[in-house]
This record gives sequence, C-alpha cells and structure tokens, in this order.
Amino acid sequence: MPIRSTDIPGQVAEDLHDCRGQLRVGSRSFHAAAHLLPGSFCRPASALYAFCRIADDAVDCDPNPGRALQGLHARLDALCAGRPIDCAADRALAKVVKEHAIPKDLLEALLEGFAWDSGGRRYQSLGELQDYGARVAGTVGAMMALLMGVREPDTLARACDLGVAMQLTNIARDVGEDARAGRLYLPIDWLQEAGIDPQGFLANPVFSPALGGVVKRLLDEAEILYRRADSGIAVLPRRCAPAMYAARLLYAEIGHEVARRHYDSVSQRAVVSPWRKLRVLAGLPALSLLPRPALGEPALAATAYLVNAAALSAAAQDARSARTGFWGRAAWFVDVFEELDRRERGYPPRSLVDDAGALAPEGSTS
Repeated sequence: MPIRSTDIPGQVAEDLHDCRGQLRVGSRSFHAAAHLLPGSFCRPASALYAFCRIADDAVDCDPNPGRALQGLHARLDALCAGRPIDCAADRALAKVVKEHAIPKDLLEALLEGFAWDSGGRRYQSLGELQDYGARVAGTVGAMMALLMGVREPDTLARACDLGVAMQLTNIARDVGEDARAGRLYLPIDWLQEAGIDPQGFLANPVFSPALGGVVKRLLDEAEILYRRADSGIAVLPRRCAPAMYAARLLYAEIGHEVARRHYDSVSQRAVVSPWRKLRVLAGLPALSLLPRPALGEPALAATAYLVNAAALSAAAQDARSARTGFWGRAAWFVDVFEELDRRERGYPPRSLVDDAGALAPEGSTS
C-alpha cells in the first residue's frame, strides 16, 4: 500500500514525503514500485535509498569529490549521533538507523566505495575487487537484510555474497562501457596473465579471445557466490525468499547472456530479453529445493567486517528490545539493485549495484 501522511505523525511524515519526492524525480521506477510495497517496509527503504542517491549525486556532481565526501561523512556522523542536519533525508535516515540498528560502519563503507570510484581506483587481484564489491554492493545486501529483520551472521554473510556476485556480474557485463569511460575493474593480475596490457586495452578497448577468458573467470567467481547465496535465501521467511531468489536468478542470467555472446562485453552490451526473464522466473517453484550447505561457510574476507558489524548492531538492538515486527517484502531488494544506477542521466560512475535493465523490458528507461 502507498505511504500516507496520516499513517505517521508530523515531521516524520513530512520528511518521508520529501524523500519520496526526491525519488519521484531521481528514480521514477522506484517511485512507482514503492506503491506496491507495504508502507512499513517502504518507509525505511525510501529513507535509506534517498540518502544514497543524495550521496551518489554529491560525489558525482562536485568537481572536488574529496570535498563532497568530507561533507557526507560529517552528515553521517551527525545523523548516526541522532543530531541530523536540517534536511529531510538526513532526519529520515537517522530514524531508520536507530530503529533498525543500521551500523554506521556499513554506511561509511558505502561512502568509501564512492571514494574509490571517484579516484579511479583499480584492482590488482580478485581479492581487491571483492573488497570493492563489498563496499558498493555487500553493504546494500547487509542493510536490506537488516530492514527485512535478518540478523543471523550466517544469513547476513550470504546476503553480502549475493551483493558481491551481482557486482561482479555488472562488471563483467560492462567491460567495454567502462573502458571507453576510462575505467577498469577487471583484476590486473588476470589481464596480465592473459597477455593483455591494461593501459593498452584502455587506450583501444577491443574484444579478444584472451579478454573473453578473463570475463569468463569473473563470471565463474560470481556463480560460486550466487550458489553460496542460495543457502541464505533458502532460510528466509516465505514473504522474502521469492523476491530474493528472483533477484538472484535474473542477475545470474545477465552473466549467462554474456556467455552466450562468447564473453564479448566490449563490442556489445548483454541485455536479457523480456521473454527470457519470464522463462528464468519460471525457476521460482524450485525455491524449496535450494541447497543449504553453504549457510555455515564463513563470510568472504572482504565482507566479514560488514557481517560482524551488522550482527553486533542487531544483537545490541535486541538487548534494548527496540525491534518491532518483521519488515516484509523483499521485492525492494530487487528494486534497489535494479534502480541504483545513473543511466537515466547518462553513463555514471559505478556506485552500489548498477543494472536498471535487469527487470525492465528492453528499450525501457528507468
């Protein structure tokens, strides 16, 4: 059901209305989807999303990203201390942080990911790339899990796995687009092992079988994480699991489409057609058959600190008996990974997880 100002009092209602207004302008698809979500879930999700969009825009649009990040950290310090600046998004997020035990570490890690992008950081190894994925996507997985009431460390670890898997898929899909914008996310070690000079590739981004082999390696790593995430999806409450599994299947299918194109993501951009999306979602009835052996596996080294921070924060919230109810639909999880992109305003710096095409029909705009 849509959010109504009569559901919540005074200033809180005004702040949430302002957040929704920002999303109506900055992300039309999420604004429309929000009407299909229960207000109890949409309220905190909208507040979190609005702040993320503001942060993304601040870093992207400021000619001095360092200055923008410094300001964002000051705002984050204030709202996490319960003293947000006089801004609707900050006040709304301060309430969400308190009520849902969102640890400051997760939001700081997200800002660190923005900083890495603005600095054009490159990644020598898969481990370093996973460090990046943990910040721009694992954080999102952990925060959405907390909003859904998930607190167990094993399940939080699998939520982070899913976020990192999605980010690796996006990187594999966008190799050419990134390179033409002067960005390179593929592990440098892998490129050099394949006989590819990173600087030469950026100067002239063309596809080769050797590059295809690197893209395949990255998608193979993503597939491992998708399968690990299945164990976490299998133990989610019934109202969450189908949407989470849908997100997992659709994102994995992007990688499968890259494979069908012989791993050439330089001269073409893989798009999953509407009919194939429907065919993929036909796999949802297999949800009850998902394996669970990976549930007890440790978190990735890159995401372990996120899991620990989220679990400790949730435990502290339990001790204060401040949590109430279960924050329903995981459909938001699909939307957040689908909509936190900037393609509607031109090609963006990568932030969070970018795939506005994952659910939308071909040719549609976000």
